[in-house]
Amino acid sequence: MSRNKLGDKNVRKDRFHQRARKEGFRARAVFKLEELDRAHDLFRRGDRVLDLGCAPGSWLQYAATRIGDRGVMVGIDRTAVTGVKNARLLVGDVFAITPEELRGDLDAFDVVLSDMAPDTTGIRHVDQARSEALFERALEIAAATLAPGGRFVGKLFQGPDFKKLIDACRAVFDTVKTVKPESSRQFSIEQYVVAKGFRR
Repeated sequence: MSRNKLGDKNVRKDRFHQRARKEGFRARAVFKLEELDRAHDLFRRGDRVLDLGCAPGSWLQYAATRIGDRGVMVGIDRTAVTGVKNARLLVGDVFAITPEELRGDLDAFDVVLSDMAPDTTGIRHVDQARSEALFERALEIAAATLAPGGRFVGKLFQGPDFKKLIDACRAVFDTVKTVKPESSRQFSIEQYVVAKGFRR
């Protein structure tokens, strides 16, 4: 059996994948955000939420259940995402788009999310460096668009600049924690940084 077919078989058997399909979510990654939210109380009714790297849309789906009809969502990805209610969906590169373009008519966001991951090469240090660059950009966007007291969640592969990036978060947020959700694959080197209490 080829590696691809074996991988597909493992995905079909994954309990989080099966649960996502059953509950109508677009990807198993939704349960990472759900776990982080339950532990850290990320969302409020009426929040303005920005999702960086939003495809295929499961984090927006979840956020919508938490912020309600008065909430506002903006998502951006290199791949077009459609069919998410009450969301302004952009196609673009996070390194090219400006904070002003992301905000649109909004003054600021209350929550900035980033589940962005690099196109992996299988070369650990290359993948780590690319993940760190994406995380750093997500943090830059969060710092430019969050309202005072806002919250930030970002995915980060553990690498040589991990501590430096955590320290950068601590410089502008009251509390910063790192978490590996239960639904992360066991072999993954990903961590999620949860930062609350943004200080503009």
